[in-house]
Amino acid sequence: MQLYNTLSAEERAQLIDEAGKERLTLSFYAYANIEDPKKFRDELFIAWNALDALGRIYVAHEGINAQMSVPADQFEAFRDTLEVYDFMKGIRLNVAVEQDNHSFLKLTIKVRHKIVADGLNDDSFDVTNKGIHLKAQEFNNMLEDPNTIVVDFRNHYESEVGHFEGAITPDVENFRESLPIIHEQLQDFKEDKNLLMYCTGGIRCEKASAYFKHQGFKNVYQLEGGIIEYTRQIKEEGIKSKFIGKNFVFDHRLGERITDDIISQCHQCGKPCDNHTNCANDACHLLFIQCDECKAAMENCCSTECLEIIHLPLEEQLKLRKGLQVGNKVFRKGKSDALKFKNSGDLSAQPLGKVAKAETKDIRQKIKIKKTLIGKAEHYYSKSKIAQFLIENKELSVGDKVLISGPTTGEQEVTITQIYANGGPCETAKVGDQITFELPFRVRLSDKLYKIVQPENV
Repeated sequence: MQLYNTLSAEERAQLIDEAGKERLTLSFYAYANIEDPKKFRDELFIAWNALDALGRIYVAHEGINAQMSVPADQFEAFRDTLEVYDFMKGIRLNVAVEQDNHSFLKLTIKVRHKIVADGLNDDSFDVTNKGIHLKAQEFNNMLEDPNTIVVDFRNHYESEVGHFEGAITPDVENFRESLPIIHEQLQDFKEDKNLLMYCTGGIRCEKASAYFKHQGFKNVYQLEGGIIEYTRQIKEEGIKSKFIGKNFVFDHRLGERITDDIISQCHQCGKPCDNHTNCANDACHLLFIQCDECKAAMENCCSTECLEIIHLPLEEQLKLRKGLQVGNKVFRKGKSDALKFKNSGDLSAQPLGKVAKAETKDIRQKIKIKKTLIGKAEHYYSKSKIAQFLIENKELSVGDKVLISGPTTGEQEVTITQIYANGGPCETAKVGDQITFELPFRVRLSDKLYKIVQPENV
């Protein structure tokens, strides 16, 4: 039986668009004793693949950690697949406040040594002796207690775009680095201070709270369900947010807005900005913050060196990468000498700007835009800023509004003002036509061209 993906991300995205169904982005975790992780993994793949559930999931002898995209109309059926296992009966599913049908485009379930790389020897302390869980209002109340120390157990690129007021934000690249640093910083406060901790979905704090209790901290608390659940509660209950900015998430969205405040800068020009991007150079893929102006000028690249490389013929790019550790094999999230305005460590919660109203509209508007797949990108002429597409379905006319979508390009809406088909100007391009038109941004072979049929403003 097939227990792996056979579709590319682009093919999956096309199927999702053609289905026209709303999807939910969610996350959950559970610590448990799983005797045979490989068997457990295969059972989950069979059950979830049948429901068209997608995501990135880690399973280990110690439990499961999942971030997923599930068809909204299959949500209860998905929950039923969890209820089969005693340790997941009634499990809390952290459903994202913002939704994106393309948050995950593959179902990847991996067996790991641990569900979170914490570097801890679990046999050396009681991992079940966890801190006290606090709901949103309780967390807010404790934040106002002068006897409280609040610690962010996320990484530097996560806390840079958003964090709780007054939080300690370690300048670390992974969870295991933060534990000894925080322990050393708080040595003198074990007996008399409230140690209040938080992370994205709660899983890092489950282990960290037990670790710090083992290290002698008397008053240990954690945010139940992390920032994701906190956001849901404050919106439903009308509670004032003590979190400022954007919550970084590990899916295609790269962020979920909590408040309209922008507390970070474009790493290239210093303009207030909190939108992450991955460098378009396949030998780099550096994660960094980039504003729209720099995105257009630098064509999604983090440096002039990478910009030059993406314009080389593919064969030359492959030669440059040969024998090197590149892309996702190199862990350097947002750390580079080329980024002049990168901030880490002791971060301010003072807003540098506010998001424009257009950016704060319900992200469900994306889902409610009706679109039809028209064609695919074939080339981009960077000097003349001309994009070339092949029309594979229906027609495209001057005046039509289109959506150009791809993993690196993101989603860009433009109105067609002029079309050249098969080398000459035309008013309407038909199936089989090779068309070109001006675009202020680079397109890639993985990009798809959609015609917007009926945009609905909500």
